[in-house]
Amino acid sequence: MPDYVIYDVTVEVITPLHIGSGRVLLHQYDYVTHKGRTWRLNEDALLDAQDVEDPHMADILARRPPGELLAPEDFRADSPFFRYVLHGTPRAQGEGAELREQLKDPYDRPYLPGSTLKGALRTAIAWYAWGQRGLRPDVKKLGRKRQWAAQSYEHEIFGQDPNHDLLRALQVSDSTTVDPDRLAVYNVRVFNRVGQSVGPPIEVEGVIPKTRFSLTVKVDKALFSAWAKRHGLRLQGEEWLEQLPIIVQAHTRSLMETEVSALQGMRGLEGVVGFYRKLLGLNLPPIRCFVPLGWGTGWLSKTLGTRLLADGHFMAYVVDRYGLTRGVWRPGMPFPKSRRMVQIRVKKSSEPRHLVVLPRPMGWAAVTFRRRAVA
Repeated sequence: MPDYVIYDVTVEVITPLHIGSGRVLLHQYDYVTHKGRTWRLNEDALLDAQDVEDPHMADILARRPPGELLAPEDFRADSPFFRYVLHGTPRAQGEGAELREQLKDPYDRPYLPGSTLKGALRTAIAWYAWGQRGLRPDVKKLGRKRQWAAQSYEHEIFGQDPNHDLLRALQVSDSTTVDPDRLAVYNVRVFNRVGQSVGPPIEVEGVIPKTRFSLTVKVDKALFSAWAKRHGLRLQGEEWLEQLPIIVQAHTRSLMETEVSALQGMRGLEGVVGFYRKLLGLNLPPIRCFVPLGWGTGWLSKTLGTRLLADGHFMAYVVDRYGLTRGVWRPGMPFPKSRRMVQIRVKKSSEPRHLVVLPRPMGWAAVTFRRRAVA
């Protein structure tokens, strides 16, 4: 019998997904807009087409952004001056307006990094293990710095060092790529605890809903074998890796229930509450789960979240110690105080053109695990 299990995994995007490359694109320098679409410039091709030997042209190139060199006839799908074209346009149209870039491969094809999905699975396992092992919030276990706050709990759950980390046995590949036409421009707003939009919008490239990524997840069962134990490798939690979709289901159900409780009654966010309630009402098979991925999904989705909120006084200490919010936070108040929501067009009635722009949470996906038959 093989000493590993392989799952063929499908990740279907439900709400716009942004996984940042770390680069911010600038209007007229990295992209331009034309007829309701956003055109990503191929700066090298655009500059190569100019007569740089002409002193007049050299002066123009020194004073004008690349986007102003384009003529109306250049805006065509096969133009060498563009790398790809996005659905939609940013609201900000001034020179130098910013657009956060989506992670892509060298050929501008979006993909889902294995590290992004593995991080989400790790969070779900930690949340589940907390309950299974009867852990309790303890301020004495907190790290001095925010980024290491939960390190003591992570060691207790996963192992004391990388060599003895449970997730050594979980290998998640990068996904297959999708075409750039699966990208669009999205406007993200921050909503406060009374449902009001605050601050300037954040413009991002994002993967559109109904996009599917394919990847593999491998569980290395040899690391739990008698041979591994004889060599000092005593990983704990093999059964958790065998129940990944069910564990993730439990984690995200708790997360969505918390969000419904926090957001219900907020004017303007009724659709967000309805979105979560719709997902909560679905009867998922044991191979399928919902997962929040990427940027904008919030503090609760990246941490032990709902486990910590259960102890209001401990949470108040955490918020104050690590400066997690402005002003004073007290037990019983929603946390976080604000949420990032993407603005999307939603069909409001049976009329095909009756669309309204409503907020929705970022980065939700449906993940399906299918165990591969291995000879």
